[in-house]
Amino acid sequence: MRRNGRLSNFGVLIFGALAVLFVSAQACVESPGRPNIVWLSIEDASPHLGSFGDPYASTPVVDRLASEGVRYTHAFTTAGVCAPSRSAIITGMYQTSLGTHHMRSDGLLPDEVRPFPAYLREAGYYCTNNSKEDYQFQTPDDVWDDSSNRAHWKNRPDPDQPFFAVFNYTGCHESGIADDEKYRSVTEGLIPHDRSEVAGTLPPYYPDTPVVREDWGRYYDVISAMDRWVGERVQELEEAGLADRTIVIFWSDHGVGLPRAKRWLYDSGIRVPLVVRIPERFRLEGEGEPGAISDELVSLIDLGPTMLNLAGQAIPSVMQGQPFLGKNRLASRDYIYAARDRMDERYDIIRAVRDRRFKYIRNYEPFKPYYQYMNTAEKGRTMQEIRRVEREGTASPGVAQFLAARKPVEELYDTVSDPHEMQNLAASADFSEVLERMREAHEDWVMQTGDLGLISEAELMELQTRFGSGWGILRAEENEGLIERVREAAALSLDGEIALPQLSERLGAREAAVRFWAATGIGNLGREGQQEKAAIELRLEDPSESVRIAAARALIRMGDAQKALPVLVAVLDEGSQWARVQAAVVLDEADQLARPVVDDMKRHLGPRPELVQRGKYTVRVLNRALNELLGTDNEVE
Repeated sequence: MRRNGRLSNFGVLIFGALAVLFVSAQACVESPGRPNIVWLSIEDASPHLGSFGDPYASTPVVDRLASEGVRYTHAFTTAGVCAPSRSAIITGMYQTSLGTHHMRSDGLLPDEVRPFPAYLREAGYYCTNNSKEDYQFQTPDDVWDDSSNRAHWKNRPDPDQPFFAVFNYTGCHESGIADDEKYRSVTEGLIPHDRSEVAGTLPPYYPDTPVVREDWGRYYDVISAMDRWVGERVQELEEAGLADRTIVIFWSDHGVGLPRAKRWLYDSGIRVPLVVRIPERFRLEGEGEPGAISDELVSLIDLGPTMLNLAGQAIPSVMQGQPFLGKNRLASRDYIYAARDRMDERYDIIRAVRDRRFKYIRNYEPFKPYYQYMNTAEKGRTMQEIRRVEREGTASPGVAQFLAARKPVEELYDTVSDPHEMQNLAASADFSEVLERMREAHEDWVMQTGDLGLISEAELMELQTRFGSGWGILRAEENEGLIERVREAAALSLDGEIALPQLSERLGAREAAVRFWAATGIGNLGREGQQEKAAIELRLEDPSESVRIAAARALIRMGDAQKALPVLVAVLDEGSQWARVQAAVVLDEADQLARPVVDDMKRHLGPRPELVQRGKYTVRVLNRALNELLGTDNEVE
């Protein structure tokens, strides 16, 4: 085959074939293939787990999973409640950028934003979800091969096909604590935690009573039930011989389902357990070592980009999350961000920024109490105990702080020395540089991500329809600079009487969102804003529902409800869904000044099923308002 020192053509062919076979064999040895991925998603759980240092938790399965993988001690959600959080997780986009930030809202996805499993499916993955979605938008048809209570990786048509499978556990949801029947069903066969022992971990913003201890003990019990469920899911992989080919990721959608945790931006509401177990064949150097503990800041908005990275897929440039594992991972985060907006029937715009030590909170509606009355939460035993000690005047300082009638504009906490976030350092000269840095991080995030939270919900829904999606609102040429103008008006609304001339000027702004904050700011002044009463009265006929409502609120706070109340009743009768909620909230705040329209309010609790169906939250607020006005105690679902 060799002639004059050269290979013959036949020899070249043989050598080439052998080389291809050698390279192929090497690839088989060196390439582990594509990993399977399983998500074990749980609800309403903070890191109260043995592996995360809780001495009272009974979680042997999750603890073993953590010993085989990595515990992330600084993992956070983007919201303290499930649906906005899950919207961010499935898209890799902040809910405040998509317009899916209000709890139980109905957003529209732009064409360029796709839930990340759609990309995995295009790459050949079999993708299943069992079974909660709760994304705040209609799930596109290309996201899941199966999303149901029967969905399972076992059902893939080709046993060699890689899979991405989500399993959601709902037993530790707040209803598992509050509902006796569900609690008994979830914890059947388990030994309850000793209530006196777990009381040692009660936060200072709860009264230490037998009733609260019972709820706190139930929380530990349903966490143990969750641990049992995790064991079942892990065992399925082991029995199928797939444990060494499957990355397992365990996380919670937000914190514990009790007051000042769920729905809030304190660590009790947004800090979550995160465990990642990566089989040896898929580990990169320095990643996934068994028993490792990482204090890297991780936001659950990073999960989607990380899954794409682990599967070897490109990350769409529109995604705001960043991969924290895999070949193309980015540098660790400096900050995580979180948002609170409408929670069921109550609005409260709050934003948070956190680094490894400090938490900054910005309250955009500080004139509202820390804890507004919310139907679901108020039915819980712990909240009822908090209300009881409030009535009796026996609330501890921690409980009383939670019940304050107003909030500061800014809050700053050292989470290392003050893990329950009780000592606000925002006014301390010793932390002025930290405050400035965190404030700037918040403001940069608002602008860079296009936070839609300062646009009232009724206005937001109208704009979403006009521009095709929430994301599309700020990308329309005519809305250039809108966020800056809205933020400026919102800031002026809190500046007191000195800002009155500027607020008055903005009552005539082109954008309804700016006019809304101008009217809100004048309303915040109450009787001190009387000189703008005539200008406010003109806004009772504004083309925007939200502006009309804000103007009516301003007049009521000036002590003149006569012209305002008919406007609010008209919105209740004919307004859009979220405008009705806003109008009902203003009537509730009006207290005795709303008495002339009691009969109109009652109409909306009567036999008008089309209103009830379209406005459950409106009905809840009106029911509360009437109970306060009339001294009744009627309950409504």
